[in-house]
Amino acid sequence: MTASVETAIAPVSPEFFTPVTVPADSPLELFVVVDTEEEFDWSAPFSRTAVGVTAIEDVRRLQAVLTRYHAIPTYVVDYPVATTASSVACLREFASRGDCHIGAHLHPWVNPPYVEPMSRSASYACNLGHDLEQHKITQLRAAIIENFGVAPRVYKAGRYWFGRTTAEILETLGFDVDASVNPHMDFRTDGGPSFEGFSVQPSWFGRQRRLLELPCTMGFVGAARRMGAALHRAASRKWLEPVRAVGVLARSGALNKVMLSPEGNTCAEMQALTEALSRDGVRTFSLTLHSSSLKPGCTAYARTVAERDGLLATIDRYCDYFFGKLGGVPGTPAGLFDRLLKDSLS
Repeated sequence: MTASVETAIAPVSPEFFTPVTVPADSPLELFVVVDTEEEFDWSAPFSRTAVGVTAIEDVRRLQAVLTRYHAIPTYVVDYPVATTASSVACLREFASRGDCHIGAHLHPWVNPPYVEPMSRSASYACNLGHDLEQHKITQLRAAIIENFGVAPRVYKAGRYWFGRTTAEILETLGFDVDASVNPHMDFRTDGGPSFEGFSVQPSWFGRQRRLLELPCTMGFVGAARRMGAALHRAASRKWLEPVRAVGVLARSGALNKVMLSPEGNTCAEMQALTEALSRDGVRTFSLTLHSSSLKPGCTAYARTVAERDGLLATIDRYCDYFFGKLGGVPGTPAGLFDRLLKDSLS
């Protein structure tokens, strides 16, 4: 098999999805999705040989925090994690107790078949063409079934790509939930998709059956948040980089783009985002992070033990706020799919 990287393969638009109506009186629900993957240098060229998974053992620290709040994370695992005995044993221990769910996470450059050229564009699997993308996801799914003993229901693409080919493949392979969409983000300069104009609300997609899109929780806070997308785009223009316009807006309190993640976001920012979105009627919130940030030195978000412990403390404080002050409840993506599908058919 040979492959060439294609560009902008069948991207999706917001109209591709059908919004799901979550009752306004529903409690706020928090999902935790962990990109569970190998350690590699994010600033270096992609490599097929950087497949170490030593950080997976440190996932125990995160699991201990979440267990206190009865939160069940979904570890979306990639091929190195799914095929390494030590990482499989660690995560199977949690899964056997019902303390986590196992999903799928595709890093194309370390997932067979290895036929595409190595490039940043090729790191977005939707650029590989339908057949190669399907071969890779199929092999990942098979490895998870063989080594974890479960068929993954939740899929999250590495690098936040999602194309029409992805939707078709997930439907064919029996997945129920996709968690790849990252609203308000634009990866086109890197060869990826744009999610500008996409909603943080869950939505349906699929031709022959319904699948659920559960996006990352990303949004704007500040006095100018109603103009957030347009104003942030304007401030991000290259000619304004010397004056750091985006930072000026954030420090002034006018506008700040925040992701519900302890990686690069403070607990106060995450709380502000939650309150702003809940006022807009959002009831579902997805907290995300990378497994490699749980081992000091593997990512820029946790270079030291102190920074790693700070990241865990941020998660702890946010959970205390969400489940305590807001009266929120923990949920899982698969559980949300089951509930919404049942409600839609009743």
